[in-house]
Amino acid sequence: MAHVPVMPAEVLESLAVRPQGCYVDATYGRGGHAAAILAQLGPEGRLVVMDRDPEAVAHARRHLGGDPRVWVLHGSFARLGELLAEAGVAGGVDGLLMDLGVSSPQLDDPARGFSFLRDGPLDMRMDPDEGESAAAWLARAGEREIAQVLRDYGEERYARRIARAICAARAEGPIRTTGRLAAVVAAAVPTREPGRHPATRTFQALRIRVNGELEALEAALPQAVEALAPGGRLAVIAFHSLEDRIVKRFLRREARGGDGPPDLPLPASAMRPRLRLLGRARRPGAAEVEANPRARSAVLRVAERLP
Repeated sequence: MAHVPVMPAEVLESLAVRPQGCYVDATYGRGGHAAAILAQLGPEGRLVVMDRDPEAVAHARRHLGGDPRVWVLHGSFARLGELLAEAGVAGGVDGLLMDLGVSSPQLDDPARGFSFLRDGPLDMRMDPDEGESAAAWLARAGEREIAQVLRDYGEERYARRIARAICAARAEGPIRTTGRLAAVVAAAVPTREPGRHPATRTFQALRIRVNGELEALEAALPQAVEALAPGGRLAVIAFHSLEDRIVKRFLRREARGGDGPPDLPLPASAMRPRLRLLGRARRPGAAEVEANPRARSAVLRVAERLP
């Protein structure tokens, strides 16, 4: 399945792209949003694209590397401030996009191990040269730890049952492929959600754990605000409730001016909001979801940096 950017028109509108502005796509993927932003820029505009996946970075360098307006960087947005300093744009960004989760090429390549739809090595790392694979983690984690990850990151109601089944299966031999893990989970789950494979939540949970996705997001959001110039826009697309909850709470907190200790409320004069929320959360329309089913759970939130 070709990679199709989610809500491209809404993203451009949210970022309010100006021809001479400086913009950041912190999750390049396969460049759908980046290309749309670049098309709005004039000769003086600048676009910084980054991704933690080496394949995405290679794609960006092939397709955009020859454009003098574009700077391509390899790294996680958890290091956003450091990477933008490397590009020489820290503190002067007019718009920054974060499109969370996995891209279609990652899901569709069996060798990456993100999907249970095709059998392949159980890897799931966004950067295959960094950290341990899902197979390596499952081989060493205890039953209680596995259950907690499935519950916390996958919101899996049968977390304990699945963790028990995984530990029993690995006692017979290492779980090294997506197909074997999916089969173990399917056999352990007594009922399934309509229209969903029983391993959906397990695969989500393991991917989030292996890549430290929620921790990276929590690290990146404050750095994104620091990177914005006054009037700069931050746009974040989330695909599940765990990510969206982090984004929503962060934006609301920054729009209030922070949170004081619960037993010592701060006076309004002491609160210094850094962001202004722009409208309500936006979701793709029915036509887009029909054309691109992977967009169905997307939520776009936008805020503007205050002076």
